[in-house]
Amino acid sequence: MALYCAISNEVPELPVVSPTSGAVFEKRVIEKYIIENGVDPINGKELRVEDLIEIKTPPIVKPKPPSATSIPATLKSMQDEWDALMLHAFTQRQQLQTARQELSHALYQHDAACRVIARLTKEVTAAREALATLKPQAGIVAPQPSHQAEAGAASGGVTAAGMSGGVVARLQERATALTQERKRRGRTVPEGLLAPDQIRAFLTLASHPGLHSASVPGILALDINPSDHSKLLTGGNDRNATVFNKDTEQVVAILKGHSKKVTRVIYHPDEDTVITASPDHTIRVWNVPTSQTTVILRSHDGPVTGLSLHPTGDYVLSTSTDQHWAFSDIRTGTLLTKVSDFSGVSLTTAQFHPDGLIFGTGTENSQVKIWDLKEQSNVANFPGHVGPVTSISFSENGYYLATAAEDACVKLWDLRKLKNFKTIQLDEGYAIKELCFDQSGTYLAIAGTDVRVYLCRQWQELKVFNDHTAAATGVRFGKNAQYIASTSMDRTLKLYGIE
Repeated sequence: MALYCAISNEVPELPVVSPTSGAVFEKRVIEKYIIENGVDPINGKELRVEDLIEIKTPPIVKPKPPSATSIPATLKSMQDEWDALMLHAFTQRQQLQTARQELSHALYQHDAACRVIARLTKEVTAAREALATLKPQAGIVAPQPSHQAEAGAASGGVTAAGMSGGVVARLQERATALTQERKRRGRTVPEGLLAPDQIRAFLTLASHPGLHSASVPGILALDINPSDHSKLLTGGNDRNATVFNKDTEQVVAILKGHSKKVTRVIYHPDEDTVITASPDHTIRVWNVPTSQTTVILRSHDGPVTGLSLHPTGDYVLSTSTDQHWAFSDIRTGTLLTKVSDFSGVSLTTAQFHPDGLIFGTGTENSQVKIWDLKEQSNVANFPGHVGPVTSISFSENGYYLATAAEDACVKLWDLRKLKNFKTIQLDEGYAIKELCFDQSGTYLAIAGTDVRVYLCRQWQELKVFNDHTAAATGVRFGKNAQYIASTSMDRTLKLYGIE
């Protein structure tokens, strides 16, 4: 709707309204009138310029005069519009160039900030590892006899503290209690233990491929928490160890610290603590809730190849390519003793007997040796394998020892008669990576080209699992053989049980 000035009767360019009469005026006309008369021209009431109220209206487009409708005038008008358009485009290009420069500068600053953050994160990680390394690993000890001094020199300068009378007494006390308990337990079958027919009915229940990095595939070691069978521990090619809860299907902790792959793992039976070993020559003790290293054991001059926790839960046995086995305190990091194999070859694996007074080691030249821990002496040898020994496992009953090497067979030994009473020959080329008895000594599992379960005493094959797409590297039984877990170079943790 058009507005008209009450004085000129024309459409105003800047319309204003008088608050006294409500009439619309051209601003310049009414201002002149007010200056001369000081009143509203419509009703004669007093009016000031400041009282006028401006009205917001769209700009008025006036028709071009007749002189602008000629061809030359039209051409000039188009030229003017073209020039204005070009000036506007030039301004837009300038603003675009400025915006690009500002964005490039901002991105450069962001990239620099990310590099600084990454460098600081790396420095913080290195500082934490250095701090863990600086924790006392071996206390100051008194001068040692010559053979212990030699052992200290062989262990890269870490002096063996020696097996004190208190340590030996503690080992003997624990062994006596475990022997009595085992004999009492051996008279009956554990309540809740699955029967062989139920093992035959096992199916693959779950497969978890995301526990370790896909860039360096392969899970190399496995263990289950003896006091909480829902928690599993794995060690991988990615230099990490992972604690996983199979019930919630959640990763509980990722333990980072080793500079090389993690090849051996142990879950402590009484504490939320794990122990890992690596070819980086170290053994680390971890606190799971904090994911931090509490103790670093530097007992060897070569890659650590075997790891076994003593039944007391305070000491760990380790073997290495440096041709020595070592016995260390995981609480203080003290190396108690380190003994040479005297065979001149690398040791490949180690395992404590359930009582903890003897243990077995495997060697690169296919020897299985039994040692007396208190006397630190080799008391028996089991020859017969061909190739490096890959795994040994003592049965919970304390009488049987299972061994495997790179000869595609499992040998069963009677510790009372010190002889091989059974050999399980597998297919030619079958690679055995690990052996494991269940907690009752009723079943034996083999991890290698596939995963197999045998019934002990009859040594009858119950089940074969072929789900892994690469070699299986670890196998463990859950409580009462309710489930079986296996790991593989295909980067998966698989769980088997009754559906």
